[in-house]
Amino acid sequence: MAASTSNDGVISAINVTPFVDVVLVLLVILMVTSTAIANASLGVDLPRAASAGEGVDRTLNVIVARDGALSLDGAPVDDARLADETRRLAAEHPELRAVISADRDAPYRAVVRAIDVVKSNGVTKFALDVERSGAER
Repeated sequence: MAASTSNDGVISAINVTPFVDVVLVLLVILMVTSTAIANASLGVDLPRAASAGEGVDRTLNVIVARDGALSLDGAPVDDARLADETRRLAAEHPELRAVISADRDAPYRAVVRAIDVVKSNGVTKFALDVERSGAER
């Protein structure tokens, strides 16, 4: 005689399949967003502080204006003055870093010239200052 099965009984077991599906979807969303966030950041070597009490070494702020004019920490300079100040500060601060900000309409050659002046006078680590593409005016 064949065993009879009854469909009238109450299901007392918890079905975990929908729960696992939701968890896996959330995991995929987390992995995609974390990858997008990591790719959106620039690979720059930023200064690090070992503790809250210690300060960060000196940073050069070089600005290339729309017409190609240079500024160092807010003061207008020419190539020779930028080279002198960079050389002097690099001797005082061995871990000197530079942040180069350029107007979006600045000539490419002016930006490359600023990078060359900074690198050839003792600064080995620098970053290019940019805005995220969503911050356009």
